[in-house]
Amino acid sequence: MNWPTRARCRPMALAAAALTLLLLWPGSSWSNTISILGSTSNGATTEFTVKTQVLIIMTLLGLLPAMMLMMTSFTRFIIVLSLLRQALGLQQGLPTRIITGVALILTLLVMRPVGERIWEKAFLPYDEGKLTLSQALKEAELPLSRFMLAQTSKGSLEQIAHLAQAPAVDDPMKHPFTVKLSAFVLSELKTAFQIGCLLFIPFLVIDLVVSSVLMAMGMMMLSPLVISLPLKLLLFVLVDGWTLTVNTLVTSVRTL
Repeated sequence: MNWPTRARCRPMALAAAALTLLLLWPGSSWSNTISILGSTSNGATTEFTVKTQVLIIMTLLGLLPAMMLMMTSFTRFIIVLSLLRQALGLQQGLPTRIITGVALILTLLVMRPVGERIWEKAFLPYDEGKLTLSQALKEAELPLSRFMLAQTSKGSLEQIAHLAQAPAVDDPMKHPFTVKLSAFVLSELKTAFQIGCLLFIPFLVIDLVVSSVLMAMGMMMLSPLVISLPLKLLLFVLVDGWTLTVNTLVTSVRTL
């Protein structure tokens, strides 16, 4: 195993070792008063052991990236920004970490109203003991479902409901959460490609013009990218491209 591979595997190995130590640590060493998660049944509250709580929390943390990708507009933002980078010809000049960071910041900006409603309607009542875990999850699902349905096209929702053989409903909110989530993801992919196509057109025109001029001048040995890249960057800066792109992405999301 070479050094870069060992460097990438080291954080995962450390995390696995830490989780193993937490799970194998003697139960008597944990304080019996520690309680994070619990369940309520017939008025009686049952608290999970600390080892079970740690396992549940680590599992939820592992699912957070997938939740961020599937249930928010992160998918739309990251695809559009990646297509923009490709249209500009900056595969090496614009790192993936920068693209991911910008998409994450825009996602937090757009999802803030949804997060606040989930915090107020689900987490705080559950933390105060007013709601059970199942009730809190249902309350958290409502604003998230409204947000997803606001971005979902009617055709995508009907197609997914047909594939899932879901019963016909008069209100889209009554669809199963898996149906709404699948339709939302398809709509996000479609919207991202539509925006990316519009961003590609002006830069594609520049590439075609530069290639035609170079061929007319007999300079076929010169790469068109050498000439078109500065022109595309100049055009992008002159029209304040980053502001226009961010404004287009944010306003394309229908908030609650």
